Amino acid sequence: MSFRVFLGTALALASFALGTAPGSAESDYPNRTIKIVVPFPPGGGVDTLGRLLAEKLQVKLGQPVIVENRAGGSGTIGGGSVQQSSPDGYTLLFSSNTHSMTKLVMSKPPYDPLADFTSIARVGEAPLLTVMSPKMPQKTLGEVAKAAQENPDQWTAGIPALGSPSHIATISFMRLAKVNLTISPYRGTAPALTDVAGGHIQLLTDAIVVLLPMARSGQVKGLAVTMPRRSSLAPEIPTAAESGLPGLEVISWYGLWGPKGMTNEIVTRLNAASADAMRELASAGKLGELGVEPVFETPEQFARYMAAEVGRNGELLKSVNFQPQ
Repeated sequence: MSFRVFLGTALALASFALGTAPGSAESDYPNRTIKIVVPFPPGGGVDTLGRLLAEKLQVKLGQPVIVENRAGGSGTIGGGSVQQSSPDGYTLLFSSNTHSMTKLVMSKPPYDPLADFTSIARVGEAPLLTVMSPKMPQKTLGEVAKAAQENPDQWTAGIPALGSPSHIATISFMRLAKVNLTISPYRGTAPALTDVAGGHIQLLTDAIVVLLPMARSGQVKGLAVTMPRRSSLAPEIPTAAESGLPGLEVISWYGLWGPKGMTNEIVTRLNAASADAMRELASAGKLGELGVEPVFETPEQFARYMAAEVGRNGELLKSVNFQPQ
């Protein structure tokens, strides 16, 4: 046996003995704490669902799963921290469709959400709710549309982030109602909702679970849900069509991503664990409390879904001459 062959054999045996044989880092995944970054402040719809998922994943994967909120930049501060991390499956991103819209709504996006991330799992979707300041007299979306047509300067719509489902729903409302409202971006839902309640802005459309408590208490007016049928979470609130604006159908969806370059083995493991987690959350009634319906897709199906939505929303933004900011 030559010295070179002997040395190679010895190194291979040593690696095996130390547990560092090729592929072992993947086969024993995970073996330490996993961090899920939520790119929005605590308390919003994305954060609430992300924490429920993290709790279940911790059980499914047998390792601690922590949630870190890194808000700002319309989700790109948190997204950027994940994009720049190692693709080893220990730093993940949990967000809404806001993440997919980055390059459509920002003039200088820090990354490409399609090309610079690994799509792991789309886990759920939910309707949005449109609420209005209690200081406004209108009672339906149809009445709001008419009033905004007559006096557009009196109407401002808040959005929690550029490219968010709220943003898309607001633009869809403007196109259907044939109005041009002022859109005011916020850093998350909570401050926008506070300003609606205070009458500083007039409209907000966002996740139903976050807006519903204040709508039911009368602090804001709940006008309509953005889906073809009424939500089981709030059957008393009409659909957009019933409220005088047919065609306003926008959902919020939620997904799990990792940095570009993750291995198929780790992605498949996380996808399966996420699906099991969502099944258990649905069976326990936790998703119904949020107005969320579970989604079960392969990573490949998720990537195709996201690409198709980016295409559709890109056309919508062009139709209203939206300029990236």
